[in-house]
Amino acid sequence: TTTGLIIFFQSGRPLGAGVRLGMGLRMNRTKGDEEEYWNSSKFKAFTFDDEDDELSQLKESKRAVNSLRDFVDDDDDDDLERVSWSGEPVGSISWSIKETAGNSGSSHEGREQLKSRNSFSSYAQLPKPTSTYSLSSFFRGRTRPGSFQSLSDALSDTPAKSYAPELGRPKGEYRDYSNDWSPSDTVRRLRKGKVCSLERFRSLQDKLQLLEEAVSMHDGNVITAVLIFLKRTLSKEILFRELEVRQVALRHLIHFLKEIGDQKLLLDLFRFLDRTEELALSHYREHLNIQDPDKRKEFLKTCIGLPFSAEDSAHIQDHYTLLERQIIIEANDRHLESAGQTEIFRKHPRKASILNMPLVTTLFYSCFYHYTEAEGTFSSPVNLKKTFKIPDKQYVLTALAARAKLRAWNDVDALFTTKNWLGYTKKRAPIGFHRVVEILHKNNAPVQILQEYVNLVEDVDTKLNLATKFKCHDVVIDTCRDLKDRQQLLAYRSKVDKGSAEEEKIDALLSSSQIRWKN
Repeated sequence: TTTGLIIFFQSGRPLGAGVRLGMGLRMNRTKGDEEEYWNSSKFKAFTFDDEDDELSQLKESKRAVNSLRDFVDDDDDDDLERVSWSGEPVGSISWSIKETAGNSGSSHEGREQLKSRNSFSSYAQLPKPTSTYSLSSFFRGRTRPGSFQSLSDALSDTPAKSYAPELGRPKGEYRDYSNDWSPSDTVRRLRKGKVCSLERFRSLQDKLQLLEEAVSMHDGNVITAVLIFLKRTLSKEILFRELEVRQVALRHLIHFLKEIGDQKLLLDLFRFLDRTEELALSHYREHLNIQDPDKRKEFLKTCIGLPFSAEDSAHIQDHYTLLERQIIIEANDRHLESAGQTEIFRKHPRKASILNMPLVTTLFYSCFYHYTEAEGTFSSPVNLKKTFKIPDKQYVLTALAARAKLRAWNDVDALFTTKNWLGYTKKRAPIGFHRVVEILHKNNAPVQILQEYVNLVEDVDTKLNLATKFKCHDVVIDTCRDLKDRQQLLAYRSKVDKGSAEEEKIDALLSSSQIRWKN
């Protein structure tokens, strides 16, 4: 049994002290083993010539300290007093002051003196480190709640450092951050899609030079990017004045303002350039953003007096008149539909409102729901035709589509029937009867109706093609008979049903001796 105080000395100076009071350290080794343990060491002093790196030495020291646990009894360490390297009790006020003051400089001074070779006497020249670890914590290898961190824990938390040299960046990369690009270099970088700041161009001369470089590059994206910068950093008067003599950049700015919908700045630009017609058209385009019909009508009324061309002024007037008619028709039809007393609205309920619809759609709506109304009403198709000067072809085509959809065949027939000055009736179609046949077939017209209008087609080849396509057998048979084309009639015989009336009619014509066939 050995009881006592263990103190380490080097070169006559105490390097450290571990005080163990009122306790005994029992060891099972012989006296020779103890002397061999204290006189030998497997640690070497640090030198810069060692092949092992710092991390491996720290790990080896950690293993060595942990091996000391075999010599210490963990159960009787609670009564120990912790003493720092300076001899002050750990946790005292004086220790805390010295600890705080010494932390900043101890690390650097210790590293400078570690450059000496691994002799035992070199340790005496080291300064006293201000450690936050107690000797008992070193030997125990663990900490109690509220105590300091153990050496083993500190070593395990030490991250691996990378000692690879940091490569410097190319000098060209620093120019992105120093903003020393010339206008031509900046434009070239913008064209390549690289990010570069335009804020360094502060004077008007630099900004205009940047714009000229962008225009000379013939890249619309770069020109637009520079124009956005100028729009943000220049006043309107200066920007408009400079762009007035640069038409390419001016066209790009006008297109950009139209795309983003900046109508206010666009109107100011047209007013500065004295482009009255474009100014009026830009103002008229704002009606698209107005959803309320009454407010849109009032806005269109203000556009009538703007300096449009003669043709455009007529369109603006028609637009205003059409919207005015649509508001009246919509209010009246909504009332009739809700009352449920009108047959057309009961059989064919409306699917959408007529407001803000084009003129052709309004005409189709009027032909569908108000075809028989008198000319004096706003919803009459004839009234719309005369008011807006709708051509005959457009009117007939629209009315035919509307009445055929309702399968009103009498109205279709009356649409093409005209009287001459002698009172004779004749069918005439401004759009051509071949188009009439196609529209009627699209609306599932009966075969008798189709055959009537196929016969009105003047061109024989077109008539045969339409009759064959829509299976108007009588028209094909009669046309072949009139042409005296026996071979074509024989070929068509195979296309009709066997035993049908059409087959019997063909057989009767082929066996007739009164027809002189060409082939």
